[in-house]
Amino acid sequence: MMELWRGVRRLPGSFAARLVLLLTFGLMMASLASLLVAERARVQTFERMQLDRVVDSTADIVNRYVHAPARTAELLRTDRILGARSAPPGWPAMHADPRLDRLLGSRLGPGPQAHGMAMSHEQCFPNFDLADRAAGVASTSLPQCWFVTFRDKNGAVQRLSIDLMPFRLPPSWTLEPVSLALVLVLSVALSVVAARLATKPLRRLTQAAQTFSVTIDPEPIPEQGPHEVRAALATFNLMQRRVREGFRERTQILAAVTHDLQTPLTRLRLRLEQVGDSALRERLVGDLAVTQKLVRDGLDLARSSESREPWSVVDIDSILSSVAEDAAEFGWNVRVTSTCGAQLRLKPNALVRCLNNLIHNAISYAGDAELHCQQEPESLVIIIRDHGPGIPEDALVGVLEPFRRLQPGGSRPQAGSGLGLAIALAQARTFGADVTLHNHGTGLDACVRIPAKNA
Repeated sequence: MMELWRGVRRLPGSFAARLVLLLTFGLMMASLASLLVAERARVQTFERMQLDRVVDSTADIVNRYVHAPARTAELLRTDRILGARSAPPGWPAMHADPRLDRLLGSRLGPGPQAHGMAMSHEQCFPNFDLADRAAGVASTSLPQCWFVTFRDKNGAVQRLSIDLMPFRLPPSWTLEPVSLALVLVLSVALSVVAARLATKPLRRLTQAAQTFSVTIDPEPIPEQGPHEVRAALATFNLMQRRVREGFRERTQILAAVTHDLQTPLTRLRLRLEQVGDSALRERLVGDLAVTQKLVRDGLDLARSSESREPWSVVDIDSILSSVAEDAAEFGWNVRVTSTCGAQLRLKPNALVRCLNNLIHNAISYAGDAELHCQQEPESLVIIIRDHGPGIPEDALVGVLEPFRRLQPGGSRPQAGSGLGLAIALAQARTFGADVTLHNHGTGLDACVRIPAKNA
């Protein structure tokens, strides 16, 4: 629950959250702008259809005036043409609609010199009382009318009222709550998908960097995705290879130095054997043996952090049983007390060597060791438990450093050749694991924590 809460608190500052907000806002604005443009186009289309109907009616009356002017004038005067009649003489002067004038000029040509404008219901039907003469009819049900003037073939100005049956624009859903909610939901969903796709390479790179921080020999990242992503991953893989090459070069130098030291150390031992004083000879030979061991352990530590062992899937319970049996052959009190039935992808020899060093440390200080295996949500933990004096709390981290060891009795770390725990930690990190130490009631727990992603 706490981890979830920490994740929620980090969300506003994450790149993915900011990208989601930016994309959501942009998509919302783009969607609303598109809807408003579409609504405006719908209104203009509707108005154009209305004006086209007016132009069609006007063109019909102009054509009638061309073929039968007297009869047409009589029909208009007596309201016997459906949709057209003579305009009342009291109508105001023409304030032409430019759009209607352009359509009339395009349809009729320059000869008739037609002009038109829309009129209100009060102007078109001044004597029509809806309350007295219509049942259940509102003003919106009355015909729409336009005032149109043109010149007939004789040059006389004809004044018309073009009446059309009402053709109303359907209501718009552009700004309805349901429409806005749908736009918001779809924008958020698309933004989340886009943000996850955009940040996926970053998550892969972050995971690779975390793995590289605990092991010097991680697997290269597959170079997949867009060109820019492939370039970044290729650069990261190149960096990993160069760092590994640097460690290998260091190890080779240490190996060469160690090899060259073996000859003078061997000659020195032979010469020490010739010392007449036996007590002095034993002390000198012992010091030389410590020197040789320091040289070998130093090389061993360097090689531990640079493992070329291939990765493979192993059964953890089998590894634990094998390690316990090998320890029993040396007469050590080592037993497996719990198993976990897990199979992990790691470096088996590195794991075995890590466990052997931890077991040797437990036997050295406590005389016994118990092997436990347990599953946790994000890792698998192998515990090497002893029943010795333990370690002071302020020294639990220090003893994992190279050349730091505890004297018998659990005193503070002293300078020395204590490399067993440091080598165990270095071996664990070659396959992404970690080693931590914890005191329990009657001894020490050395925990090898392997990430669950190795499963």
